[in-house]
Parts: sequence; C-alpha cells; structure tokens
Amino acid sequence: MALLRNHWKKASKVKRVFYILILIFYLVSFGFFCHSVLSLEGIETAIRLFLLIAFSLYGLFFLLFGLKTVLSKKNWKFVLIALITVLFASLFSAGSYFIDKIYSKLDNFTAKETSTYTTVLVALKETNFESDSKIGMISDDTDRTGYILPLELIKKENMKQEIEYYSDYTELLSALYNKEVDAIFLTKDYVKIYSSEEKYQNISLETQIVKELSKEMKTEESELLATTKSLTEPFSILVLGVDSESENGLDANAAFNGDTLMLITFNPKTLTATMFSVPRDLYVPIINSYGSQVGYNKINSSASYGTASTINTLEKLTGIEIDYFVKVNFKGVIDLVNNLGGIDVDVEQPDYDYYVSYYGAGMLCESNAQRSTLAADLVCMHTGMQHLNGEQALAYARNRHGFLESDIARNRHQQQIIEALAKKIVKTSSFSDFEKLLDTISKNIATNMKTSQMLSFYQSLKGMLVQALQGEDFITIQKTQMTYFYFDNQWGLSCLGYYQGSLDAIKQAMEENLGIKETKTIKSLYYDYSEDYDQADGIIGKGIYSGSKVPGNDIINPKKAEEEKEEVEEEKIVEEPVNEDDEEEEIVEPKTPSKPEPKEEVEEPKKEEEKTEEEIPGNPTVPEEENKPQVQDNSSEENVVENE
Repeated sequence: MALLRNHWKKASKVKRVFYILILIFYLVSFGFFCHSVLSLEGIETAIRLFLLIAFSLYGLFFLLFGLKTVLSKKNWKFVLIALITVLFASLFSAGSYFIDKIYSKLDNFTAKETSTYTTVLVALKETNFESDSKIGMISDDTDRTGYILPLELIKKENMKQEIEYYSDYTELLSALYNKEVDAIFLTKDYVKIYSSEEKYQNISLETQIVKELSKEMKTEESELLATTKSLTEPFSILVLGVDSESENGLDANAAFNGDTLMLITFNPKTLTATMFSVPRDLYVPIINSYGSQVGYNKINSSASYGTASTINTLEKLTGIEIDYFVKVNFKGVIDLVNNLGGIDVDVEQPDYDYYVSYYGAGMLCESNAQRSTLAADLVCMHTGMQHLNGEQALAYARNRHGFLESDIARNRHQQQIIEALAKKIVKTSSFSDFEKLLDTISKNIATNMKTSQMLSFYQSLKGMLVQALQGEDFITIQKTQMTYFYFDNQWGLSCLGYYQGSLDAIKQAMEENLGIKETKTIKSLYYDYSEDYDQADGIIGKGIYSGSKVPGNDIINPKKAEEEKEEVEEEKIVEEPVNEDDEEEEIVEPKTPSKPEPKEEVEEPKKEEEKTEEEIPGNPTVPEEENKPQVQDNSSEENVVENE
C-alpha cells in the first residue's frame, strides 16, 4: 500500500486530477442512468439488466486499469481510456435526461389527485332572487357541485330559502324554465354542458349566476377510478371526446358534454380490438359516481355527474368492466394537427339538401374554435381528400349540421380525425418533434393510467411493429354498429333507443375479445383505413332487430304508459249478463279471468318538418330534432337508422 502511495505521488498531477474527475463524472452519471433505466418497468428487462451489469463492470475496469495508466509513463493509454469513459458518461447523462423527460411527460397524462370544484346558483335573467325565493337542487348526496358544495354555500351564506330536491339535472332545468323554482344549483360549466340541447341553446343569454362557491377537493378520478391492471393482459378503455373551451387543455374538474363516447376492448396477445361508438343521445339509466341510479336520461348527461358516473353508466349498459379511461380535449386538436404539419382526411360530402344549396355542392363549413357562427368567422373546406390544418380539422370533427344523421355523422368525422392523427404521429422521426407532441398531448389528455401501466404497453407496440415489418396488418379491429330508433322523452328531448339483440351481439364480441367468453373471432376481419366504414361487411350488431326495443313505453312516456295500463284494467272489469231464470240463485264469485292479450302498439311515424335557413352555421344553431332523419318507429329495416 505504501508502494502504491509513493507511485501515486510521483505520477503527473494533471493525470491524477483528470482521473479523479472522470471517475466521479462516470459514477454520478451512471447512477442517474441506472435510476432512469430501472424506471422503465416492463421494457426489455433482460437488455436493461445486461447493460447495467456491463457498464458496472466497465466502471470497475476504469477504476483499476485507469489507475494503472495514471502511474504508467505511457500517456496515450490514459488519454484513450479517459476519452472512452467520458463518452460513456456523456451518453449516460443524455440518456438519463431524455428518459426522465419522456417519463415526466407521460406522468402528466394521469389525472391529478385534487382539483377546484365550483358550484353556482343560477336563475333566469328576469328573476329577482329574494329571501322568499325557492331553490332547486339535486337529491344525490354524492354530487360534489350539485349537492355537497351547495349545502356548504347555504350554510356559509345563512340562506333561509325553501329547497326543492330533484332526481336529475334535466328535471331540475325544466323546473327552472317552468318557474317551479326561482334558482337552481349547477356546476360552473353548465353552459358548456347544456347549450348543445336545442331547448337550452340560449342558456347563456337566458340565465344569470346569483352566487358561487369554489373548493379544492379530491377528484373522483383519483378516488374512484384507480386500477392496478397491466396493459399486458386483455383490457377495456373508454375514450371520452371532450369539447372543452379551456385554453390549457383538460382539467380533472373540467365539465364536459360527453358528445363522443367510444368503448374499446384490446387483447395484447391476439392484437385484436373491438370498438363500440356509443351515440350521445342513447336513453339509458344514469348511474352516479358511487353506483346509485339517479334516473333515465341521454347517456351524455352522465358527464354532468363526472367521469366515474359515465363509466358506471356504460358498465351498467354493456356489462363490461371498464379498466381505463382517456379524456381527449378536441380543442387541443388545433395545436396537435398544426405541430404535425396538417393531416390528410377524406372530407365527407354533406347530404342535407338545404345545407348543400346554401354553401354549394362540394363544400363543408362550420363555426370556428370559439364557436362563432358569423359568416366571416366560418371555417370552410372542400369535400373529398383534403390536407387539413388545425382549425379545419376541429371544424370537421364538430360538424353535424350538413348531414341527415346529425350526431352520428359527427362521431364518424371524429373517428376520421383520430385515425389520421394516429397515422401521422407514427411517422414522427426527430426527438424535438416528438417532445413537442408530448407537450401538446399532455395538456389535452387525462387518464387514470399510471406511467408504469403506460410503459407496460410496450410489448404490444413491439408486436404490432413486428407484424407491420412483415407486411401483415398490425392490428385487427372488429367493427360494431348499434341498431337504434328515435323518440322524444317526457321532457321533449330527442333521444335514441336500441334493439336488445343488437347490443347483445356487441357485448358478446367484447367479452370474447377480453377472454371472458370462449373466442369465436374470425381473424380474417381486418380494418382498412381506405375502406368505407358504412358499407363494410361483417359489422357486429348491424341490422339486428331481434329482442325488445329499449327503453320501453313505461320509460319513454310514463304518463301514456299509465293511461294504457288503466285502459287495460278497465277492459278487465266487464259485467257478465245475468240470466233472469237464475236471478234468485246464489251468486258465485267468478274466478279471475286470464289476462287478455296485449294490443299491438302502433306508433305514428313522425312527420318530416321543413327546415329553415336559420338551421346552419352562419345562422342560429340547428335544432337537434329537426336535423335528424325522421324515422318510423317500427322494425322494418328500411325505416330504422343504424348508429355507427
């Protein structure tokens, strides 16, 4: 040891200093690199361990052999090993920086644990809110902005007004507009949620905020929707297209209108997916965030109760347990598309005659990102294959006024935009472009996936890439399409019902893909981006009219159903004629007659109403009821419109 110390003192001071500095640089950078690499859980574990062991041995090699070169008089050996070590240490630093940066971006995708919730007391513009006014609020005691915060505000303000409770928000809004109450409690973003309904399209002009209260609370996403499931096993995911007006993308508490709901199941072993686009006007039982039914309504109204409510409602409808959700802000499409340099989309030709005559054949126009319908603010594009910028892509994703299928057509446009974005994103080559994309996406996506769960999807992505390189379809997509019919509910809102047999076929396909039931999937059903989605064969659930029509008349129109029930009961009470010869005989109580066969219900077809020039962008908003095709409510195939 004394001999080594003497040689060290005799060695060049410059070499000694450089040796120590390089050794420290290597050890520190390698330590950070180890931490970053180990965080990539589930990604090439064997390769990661091999690299860490190999570079650990190299560090030991530099410690010993580097010391020998310091003591040696051959300086070129020291310079060579020093340069190699500095190169490795630099690579460690760069690799650790890039891994940590990507990891932090992915971490931003996860919905935050807390958020600011705001409740507002809303009254009609002409209403003077007084001490003797009557207040309406939701009866669901788990509703943050409809019940919990309102009670806190009432206590804080020492409000003495009479309170009337309602089971759902549609009934609550009707009570306000019918002046059954003077004010109601809603979420602060109520205009965004309800203005898409024809009945409430001018709600921002017709109402005023009387009082409001905000509070930082734990989000439903973090409290109710946490999951430990890995993406290496079959899973289900709900994609919610959120039409948010926020400039900073999605907030965990941001109210959304739930216009786009897409339930996807994916099997990473077979690389097969089923995709079920749920119509926003589908009339279903709404389940709140804690699993209690709060009434029947359009499925998009579940969004007013929160993401957990939407998931619970869909689970009730399909019987499929939803593992993950992803909320996508469509307004963020503008920045994303522009960062990608635009996308190529086959813009659909409008088929509503008045719209076509107004704008001309081969043109599609829609309000801008701020939803301005002034003629000067409209965003227009030609139909057919077009290269769209961000504003045009958002306008196309929102457009429904030019199509007889209305919201069904809009859902189709949104799917086109998503598909075009996916194809463009995979072509991203530079790290700087990839980093910009992550920045944009992280502001406009919220999910309950943890970063480690996102990384576990790596193996599936690798399998897709291998198949693509071999010239095979990298993913098999099973298409589904629900058969539906139109009706107006008791509140006068246009809704959709469905045929149970059609939904059952879709449910079976999803359960088979998840491995819940024995798989009967035909692997030859491939998805082709160039294929006409409407005309494709083998679409699960399409054209199935078997089973009952859901909902039934007792839900669609309870008052009418009750009247029909009373009529049936009256028909049962029929006096039997009395024979004169038997007048004095003892009257025997007759047995209860068997239930008469129910009368066949015949619904009158809706009449086609003539639309006016006020129903297109550039004029007042198109009423939803008039912008859909009028369909006879019967089971003949030619009179039933199918939802894609």
